[in-house]
Amino acid sequence: MSSNDQNAEPATSFADLGLSPKVLSAVTDAGYTTPTPIQAGAIPHALAGKDVLGIAQTGTGKTAAFVLPMITRLEKGRARARMPRTLILEPTRELAAQVEENFIKYGKNHRLNIALLIGGVSFDEQEKKLERGADVLIATPGRLLDHFERGKLLLTGVDILVIDEADRMLDMGFIPDIERICKLIPFTRQTLFFSATMPPEITKLTEQFLQAPVRIEVARAATTASTVAQKLVKSGGKAWDKRETLRKLIREQEDELTNAIIFCNRKVDVSELFRSLTRHEFDAGALHGDMDQRARMAMLANFRDGKLKLLVASDVAARGLDIPAVSHVFNFDVPIHAEDYVHRIGRTGRAGRTGKAFTIVTRADRKYVDAIEKLIDKSIEWHDGDLATLGEESEEETPRRGRGARGAKAEKGRGRSRREAPVEKAEETVPTEKPAEAKSGRKRAIKADNANRRGKEKPGKGSRKDELGDAPIGFGEDMPDFMKVVVKV
Repeated sequence: MSSNDQNAEPATSFADLGLSPKVLSAVTDAGYTTPTPIQAGAIPHALAGKDVLGIAQTGTGKTAAFVLPMITRLEKGRARARMPRTLILEPTRELAAQVEENFIKYGKNHRLNIALLIGGVSFDEQEKKLERGADVLIATPGRLLDHFERGKLLLTGVDILVIDEADRMLDMGFIPDIERICKLIPFTRQTLFFSATMPPEITKLTEQFLQAPVRIEVARAATTASTVAQKLVKSGGKAWDKRETLRKLIREQEDELTNAIIFCNRKVDVSELFRSLTRHEFDAGALHGDMDQRARMAMLANFRDGKLKLLVASDVAARGLDIPAVSHVFNFDVPIHAEDYVHRIGRTGRAGRTGKAFTIVTRADRKYVDAIEKLIDKSIEWHDGDLATLGEESEEETPRRGRGARGAKAEKGRGRSRREAPVEKAEETVPTEKPAEAKSGRKRAIKADNANRRGKEKPGKGSRKDELGDAPIGFGEDMPDFMKVVVKV
């Protein structure tokens, strides 16, 4: 079935999708009445047991698109020990924990056993949940394979497999693990596959593991939400220039800014920027992959609850995290991969709300900005003039700090030492012998060395000078008797 068939008549309420009364009751209690396009397109086919390929930009309700039909189908049957009935694969711990929250919220009228297998949590606790039998197993690929290799998990009973945020799996290098896991699950399973973008590697994966999937594409791949106002902001290329630009932006947006996520490309930059913001008395927290799981979840909870205004994060927070009221996103670094831009700014403007996204750009970032604009097929406006209006002094390769009298003196000293070094080296290498004498001495040394190979040990350190003098040839007049024995050739 083609994607065009899905756009004929979208459902106007959840009651039209075929969900069970218990699930409908939980959805109503959660305050939802109208499904999003991805939910309206995917849920009926998922309930019918068909493979689904869902392509939708972030923030469109993809999680509920597979959670709701799965809960309906799990009303029949029971799980057995170490043999989960369904499996959901997520690229990060945060996304996995968020999916668990959705199952708890929408499955409150059911008695489902849910097991969460993620890093940073004790193996023993997770094994106890597996032993009780899991109706729903939510896992990151690495921890899932760890349990499988320890013999604590069997995947032969999985009826429904969900691969969520597939393009993020690709970015994180999980595709070989995904391929291995898919081969451990029965071929007759149902597969629900969701991704915001469809690079060639992901397309190849869907062709390999999905059987005649229904394609639900509610937005062009790699598009950004129309509810997000996007702006580029020029900056000098040094870290302190960018930090100053960010602080100015935050203060400019203070009247409209309720909370914001600030993205950096590297974990070390997250820590550095977080410390800088707190020194300037901003209410900020940090989130990156090197933090332990408890600290990461606590930081996210504080941000959701409004206890933190700014969250400095790596791309661990860019995918699928449901923090609906984020008013602003600041890209402190332009993402190297253009697809990451789509996911980062998707943290704001969610569920019909409006949001703003500012990206700080230096001259070195031009090619990355070009790639982003090509991907989203849209030119992004400049906030206060483009890079052509940037002063040349902002792009000096050498930092301005430490260039006073002390810096000048140090440079002068370094220059003098470089000029003098060859002279000193030349003085050390002036020969003390005449060229002819040195040449004849080397010849005698070579002859002596050749003769000594069979009957004498190699000379030790300090004997080089003796070899250059009048060394005897062979044993001289004292030839040993054993060397006088006649040998037949």
